[in-house]
Amino acid sequence: MLDNRPEPPFPEQRQPMPGRTEAMKPRPDHGEWTYRGSGRLLGKKAIITGADSGIGRAVAIAYAREGADVLISYLEEDEDAAETAELVRGAGRKAVLLPGDIQYAAHCRHIVEEAMAQLGGIDILVNNAAHQATFAEIGDISDEEWELTFRVNIHAMFYISKAAVPHMKPGSAIINTASINSDKPNPSLLAYATTKGAIQNFTAGLAQMLAEKGIRANAVAPGPIWTPLIPSTMSAEKVAHFGEQVPMKRPGQPAELATAYVMLADPLSSYVSGATIAVTGGAPML
Repeated sequence: MLDNRPEPPFPEQRQPMPGRTEAMKPRPDHGEWTYRGSGRLLGKKAIITGADSGIGRAVAIAYAREGADVLISYLEEDEDAAETAELVRGAGRKAVLLPGDIQYAAHCRHIVEEAMAQLGGIDILVNNAAHQATFAEIGDISDEEWELTFRVNIHAMFYISKAAVPHMKPGSAIINTASINSDKPNPSLLAYATTKGAIQNFTAGLAQMLAEKGIRANAVAPGPIWTPLIPSTMSAEKVAHFGEQVPMKRPGQPAELATAYVMLADPLSSYVSGATIAVTGGAPML
């Protein structure tokens, strides 16, 4: 185990949504200097939503270094997305940048169309992008906020998967980012946690539905992970102590999730479908 991962307390910090990597202190580790590929995804074509930063960037780096071309779907964080694309291209793979808002079904379909046009296929779909915000009381959550959380976190997952499946061949994989909140909902993240429970059920049902097509569907359930989502959606005081609640007493770095996403995309994992891989710093998911 690496013993040099940053531990709280961190500097108190806040950012406007959706947050930027460069402004974080400490800067997250996405595996830029540590991930070494071995050709496990050679020639594969991947869509990754929310790939500009955080977990999505770590997965993009890992996939590229394993030999995959990547479509980088993101909202509007052009600078972060360009940095991810540079890292993918630095691994000798093709990177396609596609900004836009996945809460809209038309854009979700456009992502799939662009992957087909620019990558020439879809072997891996990583539904990773998410929206969250914290609220102390149910009355503080506006109708618009509740609906936005569902549109981004679960409706988009359905739209993109529905559009991608007809283009996916046997051996392809869909990987959805769930959360420890799927199992242990944080009351201050009521809307977000509810969508994450839906994602876990969506994944389990989808895996059964797609088995006859030879397409696998799985989920990764992160615990507290140090990404721009944290300082842009939590109070400065909570950010300073983020991750202390798990047995490892620190948040995970995005790089620490990459191997789970690689394993689930690897054709050698051909009997793994309908599973949820917990990456939670020791917090149990039963």
